[in-house]
Amino acid sequence: MRSDTYWNWCLWMIVCVCCAGSFVGQATAETMIRQDAPDEEKIILTPRPGPAPAIHGPRLFGVRPGKPFIYRIPCTGTRPMVFHVEGLPEGLHVDSKTGIITGNAPDKAGDYVVRLQATNALAKADKEFTIRVGNRLALTPPMGWNSWYIHYNRVTEQHLRQAAEKMVSSGMADFGYQYVNIDDCWMKKKGNAPYRDEQGTVLTNAKFPDIRGMVDFIHARGLRAGTYISPGPWTCAGYVGSYRHEAIDARKFAEWGFDFLKYDWCSYGNVAPGTGVERLKKPYQQMGDILKTLDRDIVLNLCQYGMGEVWRWGGEVGGNCWRTTGDLGLERGSRLPGFYSIGLANAKHYQYAKPGQWNDPDYLLIGWVGAAHGMGTGKPTTLTGHEQYSYMSMWCLMAAPLIFSGDMAKLDDFTLNILGNGEVIAVDQDALGKQARIVLQTDQQFILAKPMEDGSIAVGLFNLGENPQAITVTWEQLQRTGKQRIRDLWRQKEIGMADHRFTTQVARHGVALVRLWPDE
Repeated sequence: MRSDTYWNWCLWMIVCVCCAGSFVGQATAETMIRQDAPDEEKIILTPRPGPAPAIHGPRLFGVRPGKPFIYRIPCTGTRPMVFHVEGLPEGLHVDSKTGIITGNAPDKAGDYVVRLQATNALAKADKEFTIRVGNRLALTPPMGWNSWYIHYNRVTEQHLRQAAEKMVSSGMADFGYQYVNIDDCWMKKKGNAPYRDEQGTVLTNAKFPDIRGMVDFIHARGLRAGTYISPGPWTCAGYVGSYRHEAIDARKFAEWGFDFLKYDWCSYGNVAPGTGVERLKKPYQQMGDILKTLDRDIVLNLCQYGMGEVWRWGGEVGGNCWRTTGDLGLERGSRLPGFYSIGLANAKHYQYAKPGQWNDPDYLLIGWVGAAHGMGTGKPTTLTGHEQYSYMSMWCLMAAPLIFSGDMAKLDDFTLNILGNGEVIAVDQDALGKQARIVLQTDQQFILAKPMEDGSIAVGLFNLGENPQAITVTWEQLQRTGKQRIRDLWRQKEIGMADHRFTTQVARHGVALVRLWPDE
């Protein structure tokens, strides 16, 4: 323990003990100091999907004119299932057995409204879906998986293929997860020259012998593939970056078929010219401009840790989402686990999020994850069940990218219950594209409220304390009037009607995630 941390902790203890008797009805010394997590049973709240077809996912998807298109219809229910799409524009077709839509988008910009249909022996489901052909991608936050926090420098091509298979077989793809993304360590490492061929094309290391074949494998499952590199000479882990080869690399990524690029600042600080915000913008503006010229859509994720208030300008340089903080995996918890401090910081920037431009507080680190300090091998998360519900709820309310970075080979029922709740994911994927605003924030309670496209509002009541407590939100705080119908999203159950306020008991580090509709 660092000495300054130790003395700060001692001082805090003294203050808490001295003041404990002075604040009636407020936190005591016992509740303000982080206690060891209790041995809580991880209770599965999400009902299992029924056998009848149910189509999930967003109601719209963005693509640029004439660009390759791939979309797997997210649908739960007993297979086999027959898929059909009414009104599909020319150039696109759907595989009736898999529900995978492929082809090229129309050349003319505009909204192409289709009807997705899925039928099995029990029932038929349909859903209106808009293919928006224009200049904006990622109209709802990206969803998928990233290799970093489980495989680190051990990542191989086989891990990516395995993740793609598991995304389908586990049912994650049925709820809209679609990106399978490599992080760092797929290129040549410093000292392992040559790093590029005679044409300047970046070379993969021995663990990625057939990167184009790997991407084709991912696409064949109706999923999308993502990659990673730094604008600097070297990546954060010491592998070759894109410095002075930006256009060559971008064209190669498109040729390989990648659909997503995480562009990580890393060593660029050692070569970045200029000063101030313009210095921070330059590499992302450069890559953003290049990506727009390619014959393939590539979503651009700016990874530069919130420098220069990136949420104010990330969209201007072509970014679709941008990290607002440091690495969550390196965030050491104090009274609360690290995801709280990351989430609380990200929540402050709600007014900057909108369709195609999202605040990114980093990945979902649940299930089996590796220790970021030292890039350790995976082990079960230390988060309690209630903390994991809070984590997912907060990310969905903040309209954050939902990128899981745990071990896809060790998905268990509880982790899938967190990742695979269609009503919770619908909050994240709502087409209105609003991030939740902060309604209340104290040392003990945190409330977020997210307006939804249909006029409802999603509300998360978070207990930051060390004991269960009742949390209340009023209609005045939510800027609503009249009776409201309330639904518990994790349990997918109607709670009933309420007027003026809603109060519920919330577990230690837990959440009540509800959605309110006006009584009509």
